[in-house]
Amino acid sequence: MIDPMENSANQSTSFLRWREIPGTVWALGVVSLLMDVSSEMIHVLLPLYLVTVLGTSAVMVGVIEGIAEATASIMKIFSGALSDRLGKRKLLATIGYGLAALTKPVFPLAGSIGWIVGARFIDRVGKGIRGAPRDALLADLSPVNVRGAAFGLRQSLDTIGAALGPLLAIVFMLLTASNFIAVLWIAVVPGFLSFLVILFVVREQDHPTAKPVHLPLSFGQLRRLGRSYWFVVGVATVFALGRFSEAFLLLRAQSAGFPLPLVPTVMLVMNVVYALAAWPTGVLSDKVGRYGLLTGGFSVLIAADLVLAFGANIPAVGIGAALWGLHMGLTQGLLASLVADTAPGDLRGTAFGMFNLITGAATLLASLIAGALWDVIGPTGTFLAGATFTLLALLVIPTAESASHEPAQT
Repeated sequence: MIDPMENSANQSTSFLRWREIPGTVWALGVVSLLMDVSSEMIHVLLPLYLVTVLGTSAVMVGVIEGIAEATASIMKIFSGALSDRLGKRKLLATIGYGLAALTKPVFPLAGSIGWIVGARFIDRVGKGIRGAPRDALLADLSPVNVRGAAFGLRQSLDTIGAALGPLLAIVFMLLTASNFIAVLWIAVVPGFLSFLVILFVVREQDHPTAKPVHLPLSFGQLRRLGRSYWFVVGVATVFALGRFSEAFLLLRAQSAGFPLPLVPTVMLVMNVVYALAAWPTGVLSDKVGRYGLLTGGFSVLIAADLVLAFGANIPAVGIGAALWGLHMGLTQGLLASLVADTAPGDLRGTAFGMFNLITGAATLLASLIAGALWDVIGPTGTFLAGATFTLLALLVIPTAESASHEPAQT
């Protein structure tokens, strides 16, 4: 039987830990929220625009999305290492958000596939520049006892933006009678607001505890990351092979009979569930550990893939999208927390960059495979392949957990 006084004390402790999260973490969450509103308004429409207006194949959608995400991942390793070399995180994060904001107007101006590929590429360069330094800054500023909560909070705010983006895309598509160009122009505004917040509100530590690393990408420094870190990377890489672009959720919705202006609803459903799950998952992981929750997240993705593979109607796709969002909430913040847990403080930028480089390459391969399977077999083949790769990642988790007891070298 639960002691009411003990329960009250636990609630009080949780509240105090919530108050311990630094204001910069909240500000970084708002930055992510605004940029995701802008990005998701654009990206939720691009697959539909490419396929229904420009007549692009599903495999080309996979190529575009895979190249875009791989570009971001490649940039993250260099920006992360540079942030360790300089001992500064905010500068690179600000440059990345600024570049992304400046490229947003290119999307409504694009008149061909080539322009869209170029705009997507440049936008992802901005994401790549900002990603690892921002995550390293978040880890630097977060007390260890609330690290999972801090990453979960930023992920939730980020995902709220990702949910608002499709919602606003639906509203403005209905108001403009499916005028893609008009909606893409509206999406420019929150992107610029995001840049202003990180420029004027976010503050870096005046006296960081970690000293700059002279050659963060040298073999000797990479060895310092340790076995536990590399096992986290290994699990995440296999998992990424089953985590192809969400563009295929949009195509699945269209194939299931969603009216064109309402196709972004699947992204809204996914991101609402994602946002609701990420914060409590992070808080819970600080108390019970990361790997058990990660196992649950992988299992949920397998269930989502099976529903999307065999459910060809609107309710089934809605359920699949909700499960997809739940798995995101149960995994993305935890994987970032595990990187922060296992990497030395002075190599966190490099650690996040390497993590994103390797998993990004896997995402590129996953998107190419997903697109090819879609064109040859159809949605069933695409989502069953995702379930298979996720099952393989699930089997690797116990080994990664056993290696987690080895401390990172300092």
